[in-house]
Order: sequence, then structure tokens, then C-alpha cells
Amino acid sequence: MTPKQLSSEIRKLNEKGSATASFEHILTKRGIWDRNGVWYTTQKQHWLGWLKEYDGPGYYGRKKRHPSAQFAYNHIVCPPMLLWLGEASGVQRTKVLEAKRAALSAGASLPALSAAIRRVIPWQTIETRLTKPKGRGTI
Repeated sequence: MTPKQLSSEIRKLNEKGSATASFEHILTKRGIWDRNGVWYTTQKQHWLGWLKEYDGPGYYGRKKRHPSAQFAYNHIVCPPMLLWLGEASGVQRTKVLEAKRAALSAGASLPALSAAIRRVIPWQTIETRLTKPKGRGTI
């Protein structure tokens, strides 16, 4: 899957997620993450902005072009962004909550929290959920 294809799939997803909202609240209370001053209002918008100019430097000043959505997913260091994608794409709720718990136990660094989420919800799971015909069960 390319970043452009991922963006197309993300556009179809619901922007709200209760597990992600509570996760953001906990991270904010712990002083690990803060939404103040950011340019996006939802994690869906964050993803779309992140992917919008993925072929160039974009908002984050990327140095290289990376043609893989898997590469993008594996380099995100915003834990709520990762959890939201799992939740919104239809990953089984028990897995989403397991990823949330793993992240909350992973310390206070954003890279460590992000890695904990990816260990529970790897890219292959996300890609399967996004490309699976709708209405055929959950992963």
C-alpha cells in the first residue's frame, strides 16, 4: 500500500474513537502528550496531513521520499495517531485496549509508547483491516 492509498482509506474512517479519546486524556494528565498548539483537531486530520505531502518534505521537513505506507506507519511517534488508526480501521476492540494498556506501561517517551502500540497492532493488521471487504468480521 502506498501513502496515497492509505490516505484514501483513512478518508473513509470515522474520526472519533472512544479508546483514543481516553488515551489522549490519560497522556495529557501524565504530561506526556499535549494537543495544545497543534495544527490538527482530530487524529484523522493528523494522519491526512502527515500523508498529504509524503512524496516531498511536507510539514515535517522530510529529507527522503518513502513510497510505502508501512514505512509511514512504522515511523509515526504520535501514540494517539497510531491507536486511532487501529481503532478506526476496525481492529478488534480487545486488541485496541491491549495496545492502549501496553503503551501506558511503556514509560514516558513518545517513541516507546508508539513502539508498544505497534507491537500489539503491527502494520500487517492495519493493512488487512483497511483492505478487507467490509462486513466480514474483525481481526
